[in-house]
Amino acid sequence: MTAGKKDVYTIFSRVHSDRNVYPSAGVLFVHVLEREYFKGEFPPYPKPGEISNDPITFNTNLMGYPDRPGWLRYIQRTPYSDGVLYGSPTAENVGKPTVIEITAYNRRTFETARHNLIINIMSAEDFPLPYQAEFFIKNMNVEEMLASEVLGDFLGAVKNVWQPERLNAINITSALDRGGRVPLPINDMKEGVYVMVGADVPFSSCLREVENPQNQLRCSQEMEPVITCDKKFRTQFYIDWCKISLVDKTKQVSTYQEVIRGEGILPDGGEYKPPSDSLKSRDYYTDFLITLAVPSAVALVLFLILAYIMCCRREGVIQLVHHSAIQKSTKELRDMSKNREIAWPLSTLPVFHPVTGEIIPPLHADNYESTNMPLMQTQQNLPHQTQIPQQQTTGKWYP
Repeated sequence: MTAGKKDVYTIFSRVHSDRNVYPSAGVLFVHVLEREYFKGEFPPYPKPGEISNDPITFNTNLMGYPDRPGWLRYIQRTPYSDGVLYGSPTAENVGKPTVIEITAYNRRTFETARHNLIINIMSAEDFPLPYQAEFFIKNMNVEEMLASEVLGDFLGAVKNVWQPERLNAINITSALDRGGRVPLPINDMKEGVYVMVGADVPFSSCLREVENPQNQLRCSQEMEPVITCDKKFRTQFYIDWCKISLVDKTKQVSTYQEVIRGEGILPDGGEYKPPSDSLKSRDYYTDFLITLAVPSAVALVLFLILAYIMCCRREGVIQLVHHSAIQKSTKELRDMSKNREIAWPLSTLPVFHPVTGEIIPPLHADNYESTNMPLMQTQQNLPHQTQIPQQQTTGKWYP
């Protein structure tokens, strides 16, 4: 169903006619953005006889805003797959047309095509359904679950187990939006999807089996609970029964409380009266002096304490004396190194012979140069030296 057609054209984009849809509040809304619908707006494939399979992506946003409404989600896996808009409209948007701008981008020719999707949210007769159950399906991705035939098969299995008179899909959420991890690309692993359905009759005994103590214990031990009706889903859907959520709207107590005027609520004070223009002048000179004087006095006290510690303490005087003694010793050593006429070292004084016990005179005369003086005596200069046998080249030993 179409409304008026916009005669607006630009160099880079073409505009389709608007499309109207009429979802119900509280019921799952799914709208597929088909690539074939937009291929006619782009130029034909350059090679005749070949099927056009250009990569096409979509951008969706609320008219006048950069993003979509909070209840509406969008997904497209690859540029060669269709995009899907899905979500559960809220009762607050009933009667308010929601205009979604859809822009298709041809990634080969870089051309665009645009049209508007007008969502007219209708009120549901039995909204909300009093009994709601949320299932976690492990072997499905969200775009696979949004397919009409797959979603119809799941609702048929739930209806077979629950036996309600009225059953609707309320919402579908990817496990990634609930904090789930991206699965590894092995063994055809799926992200998982949460599907919430609502009915008008209480939960069946099969759905309540997960609440018994035995199954709760198995769930706490990360084991699969024993559910008798699981075989009705297992052929196509692998359900994690430990993550099932059953909500009974009829037992929920409303938390809304009417505000009663009394203590804690300020009385009406009348109109606001601003202060008059004739304000008295105030002298800030005293405040200025106090602001400067107090920090200056504290800084002066700290400076005096530091000066006393550095200059008047006994430990500091002792350190200065030690430093002066080191400097004096250093100066004396430098002077001694310049003057070679100094006392002979102890190694050149007369010593006792280690064998005979006789006193050996010094090896130098009084006028011997100290710079040429040997510090140790050689074997040839020592008298009464015990001869050590030496080995000759012929291999014979001589004393």
